[in-house]
Amino acid sequence: MTRSTIVRALALTVTSALATATLAAPAHAHANANSHADAHGRAVSDLPAVTPRAETQVLHDDEAGGNADADDPAIWRNTAAPGRSLVIATAKEGGLRVYDLRARTLQSLSTPPAAGPDDAPGRFNNVDLVHGLRLASVRADLAVVSDRGHDRLRFYRIDRDRVGGPLTDVTDPAAPPVFSKNQDEINGQRTAYGLATWTDPTSGKSFALVSRRERTSITLLELRPTRAGKVTYRTVRTLDLPSTFRLPNGTSWSPCGEPGELPQVEGMVVDPVNGTLYAGQENVGIWRLRADLTGGRPKLIDKVREYGVPGIYDEETEECAPGDDPGYGGSKLSADVEGLTLVTESDGDGHLLASSQGDSTFAAYDRQVKDDNAYEGGFRIAPANSGLDGSEECDGAAALNAPLGPQYPNGLLVVQDGHDVPGEGDRPATNFKFVDLGTVMDALND
Repeated sequence: MTRSTIVRALALTVTSALATATLAAPAHAHANANSHADAHGRAVSDLPAVTPRAETQVLHDDEAGGNADADDPAIWRNTAAPGRSLVIATAKEGGLRVYDLRARTLQSLSTPPAAGPDDAPGRFNNVDLVHGLRLASVRADLAVVSDRGHDRLRFYRIDRDRVGGPLTDVTDPAAPPVFSKNQDEINGQRTAYGLATWTDPTSGKSFALVSRRERTSITLLELRPTRAGKVTYRTVRTLDLPSTFRLPNGTSWSPCGEPGELPQVEGMVVDPVNGTLYAGQENVGIWRLRADLTGGRPKLIDKVREYGVPGIYDEETEECAPGDDPGYGGSKLSADVEGLTLVTESDGDGHLLASSQGDSTFAAYDRQVKDDNAYEGGFRIAPANSGLDGSEECDGAAALNAPLGPQYPNGLLVVQDGHDVPGEGDRPATNFKFVDLGTVMDALND
C-alpha cells in the first residue's frame, strides 16, 4: 500500500468521525465538527460544481495498459496560434503524453530503459515548463520532467509542428542523479518526485525545484544548456521541511506512514512575479517560501483536516489506525493535498488552486502574499450532461489564464482524474479532464 493510500484511509476515517460527532464531544472537537464546510458555511456536497468539456483517453496501470497512470499535466500555449496549444502530461511508467485542446493524443513517449535487469524502470512523475531557454544559439521552450525511476530530470524541446511529434528529448546523457549517490540508492526510490520550474527575472537563469519521495527535502537545481544543445543541471541548495510538529497541547505529532517514511512534498508551483514557492506537504498542508530557498522560515498557510490526528501503523494490514482528532487541523483540505497551480491575472490578482484529494474538491487561495493567501472558496469537478465523469482523488492540475482559441477563450484548467468512469472491471483507470477556466472563476465569484 502506498503512502497516499494510507493517508486517504486515514482521511476517510477522520471524515466519518467528524460527520458523526455528538454533543458529548470535547469542546475542541466541535471546532472541527464542521470541517466539511468551506469559509462560507457550505458543505462539500454544496460546493459549486463545474464540469469538464473534454477528457483524454483512459490510461490503465497494469501490464496490459503499459503500466500507464495519469499523474501531472502542464499547458503549453502556442503564441502564434493559441488554438493549437498543447497539454503535456506524465503517465508514470507509461512515459509522457501530448494532447491537443480536444484531448486527442498527439504523441506518446516512453521512459528511458532501466539501467540493468534488476534496476528500477523509468517513471515520470511531474512535469512543468521552461520558456525561452537558449539551446545552441536559439531560444526554445522545454517540458521538464521528474524521472522518479532514475532519480533524474528529463528535458524535452517543444516544437508544435515537428514531424513525428512536438517533443524531442534534449536531456544531457551525463545529467546526474538528483538525490542518490549510486544505483542502489536509486533502486530504493527515495528519488526525484515533485517538480516546479522558475526563471529568476533578475539573473535570467532558469531553475527546477524538486522534492524527494518519502523525505521532506526540496532541492534547487540550476538548468544548464550544453554546447551540444542538450540540458543538464547542478544543485544550488537544499531545504528540509519539518517532519515533526509541536501541537498547541504541548505534544509532538508526525503524520502516520510506513516505517522510515517522512511526510513528502509533491505538488509545487512558483509565482513568477514574486518568486514565491508554494509546496504541498501531502498530509500536512501548504507551505509558502522563497523559490531560491533562502531567507526566513517557510510558513504553513493552511493545514489538512487530519493535521495532528495520531495514527498507529499496522504492518499486517499496511494501514494506519487513527486516534481521536484533537481539532488542530484545517477546514479546507483533506489529505492528501496534491496538485497546486496558479491562476494569474494581469492586475496581479489571481488564485492558488489546490487539489484536496481526500474529498475530491479544490480549494482556492488569494495569490497575494500581502493578504496572507486568504482562502477564497472551493469547487468540485462533477460529471457533465454529455456523459463525461468528473474528477476524483486528483493528483495533478495545471491552469492557464489566457485565451486558447475558440475552444477555451477564457483559459483552461486540466486536472487528473484518479478514477475514470466507466472503468473496465478491476483495472485501475485514470485520465485527464479539460475544464473551461472561465466556469471555475465564475464558481469562485458566486
